[in-house]
Amino acid sequence: MAIDRRREAAGGGRQLPEENGSLPAGEAGSAAAAAATLAVAPPAPAEIQTLPPPAAGSCSPLLLDYDGSVLPLLGGLGGGSQRTLVLLTWLPALFIGFSQFSDSFLLDQPDFWCREADGQGNGTGHLTRGPANHSQSGGAGMLGTPALPTPPPGDNVSQCHCHEWQYRIRAGLVQNVVSKWDLVCESSWKVHIAKFSLLVGLIFGYLITGCIADWVGRRPVLLFSVIFILIFGLTVALSVNVTMFSTLRFFEGFCLAGIILSLYALRIELCPPGHRFMVTMVASFIAMAGQFLMPGLAALCRDWQVLQAVIICPFLLMLLYWIIFPESLRWLMATQQFEASKKLILHFTNKNEMNIESDIKGVMPELEKELTRRPKKVCIVKVVGTRNLWKNIVVLCVNSLTGFGIHHCFAKSMMGHEAKMMITHNFYADYYTMAGIALASCLAMCPVVGFLGRRGGLLLFMILTALASLLQLGLLNLIGKYSQLPDSGMSDSVKDKFSTAFSIVGMFSSHAVGSLSVFFCAEITPTVIRGGGLGLVLASAGFGMLTAPIMELHNQKGYFLHHVIFACCTLICIICILLLPESKNQNLPENIPDGEHYTRKPLLPHKKGEQPLLLTNSELKDYSGLHDSSAVGDGVSENTTANGM
Repeated sequence: MAIDRRREAAGGGRQLPEENGSLPAGEAGSAAAAAATLAVAPPAPAEIQTLPPPAAGSCSPLLLDYDGSVLPLLGGLGGGSQRTLVLLTWLPALFIGFSQFSDSFLLDQPDFWCREADGQGNGTGHLTRGPANHSQSGGAGMLGTPALPTPPPGDNVSQCHCHEWQYRIRAGLVQNVVSKWDLVCESSWKVHIAKFSLLVGLIFGYLITGCIADWVGRRPVLLFSVIFILIFGLTVALSVNVTMFSTLRFFEGFCLAGIILSLYALRIELCPPGHRFMVTMVASFIAMAGQFLMPGLAALCRDWQVLQAVIICPFLLMLLYWIIFPESLRWLMATQQFEASKKLILHFTNKNEMNIESDIKGVMPELEKELTRRPKKVCIVKVVGTRNLWKNIVVLCVNSLTGFGIHHCFAKSMMGHEAKMMITHNFYADYYTMAGIALASCLAMCPVVGFLGRRGGLLLFMILTALASLLQLGLLNLIGKYSQLPDSGMSDSVKDKFSTAFSIVGMFSSHAVGSLSVFFCAEITPTVIRGGGLGLVLASAGFGMLTAPIMELHNQKGYFLHHVIFACCTLICIICILLLPESKNQNLPENIPDGEHYTRKPLLPHKKGEQPLLLTNSELKDYSGLHDSSAVGDGVSENTTANGM
């Protein structure tokens, strides 16, 4: 029969009980005999307390409940050891902030002119940050660069025929990569390739190191990434040409991705549910401090090679992490590496002065029973076979891509209109405007997420992003048409002011969307594949940021279509966010079945007496064996009737 074959496949030699509670035929007689024996002799207490051994391949649920059982045993975040480790994950965020925003200084396109054309130093041509060729007309107004002396009428191509260029770098450096190798005119495309290299390295690094972190651990990925970023980062400062610079920057970005991802995962896995968001936001603020301090650091270094070396050298301090930073205990427990977990638990309890005898839930006795179990590691590819988990990860990846991708559209629009209204006049004003908007976005995330939760906060910021985008694309075109009428009373300045306001709101909300999507994905992804899940969502964010140099390489062609596509994506994301679960104050899922149990709940609580439309996981029942059970029940009733009993 089908039910017999299913029993043999599921339980091996021993048959499992039926779904309706009846015993198999082979065990019915032994059960009756046991019942008769128990009726004569009273049962021994030891036999009643004895639990059946766990099935093959299963682990004690107590050991997998890290937030509820293991973390309280260690003292939670109040333990001195845990606080020290969290602090150690915060400190490198400053160095990461330096590295992430170094492109704005190393590859800033300066104003330039030919020294031979005008010995007095008056500019005869200039290169803005936008178009690859400075001879393109109208490029200065598009990206917000102040209008410098324009070339005289004539053949613009002939102005690039120069043997010696003179540069005016606005980013606080005397010399950068562009001025060192004369990456102007026909060589200006190499600047965009150099910008590609770091972002592409980050994307590949997130994808590959995330999978490695799930297989070998967070600590080895962190330490090897630190070693190799020191090698490649310092070698970048010794580059002899732009090809060598771009190639080494790719590997520097690859290693930087390993550091960012492993620290993010360690930070999430160290904290109890109530402190995860706060700890992550503190790290974000420290990284933004690096962004704010970067112009001063560049002004002190003066040369791009010195600046590159100063950015990389602080990572030398992280070599000490090999001694002082242990592996993630949560990951060790989730992957069933109980021998190493026991040593680490004893180390933490001794360091935190916790009494191991106060283990009320019995974690250590259960751990002793499971010491011989083989480790069970999972790759991110396993998520394809899930029902809900892969959908949640894909939704958050699309949110991250949309948030960081549309951010460039708002930034370009704001800088263009600010140049027309003469609000900003130099590099530092543009730089600190962008940094200030990002800081305001992070500050707003704290109360919003604390009040509305992860899903509610993400939905709110995505709605703001969609509104800002649609109003900028639709309403401003309508205002532009009315401003051309003689009796409208509107001017182009009104349209520019509206566009700037919508751009600021869009940059504010899109930055929050991207950051919150990454954090949300880190929470709902199980521990066994958290590295791979983080790698996917961070790589999606990298693809979104990659749109900026792509648009610059194509001289902003197709910018409007680019904005329209991302505006449509925001509408799709609003619908998809409603399908996500809420992870606020919830324990982190440790394995893939735990991740599947993260189900969607309504945004608003049910009214008293109202019947919910969807069943919760606890109310779901398994009806897979109902047909077979009913068939067996029919056969038993027929036999009973035939025997007259």
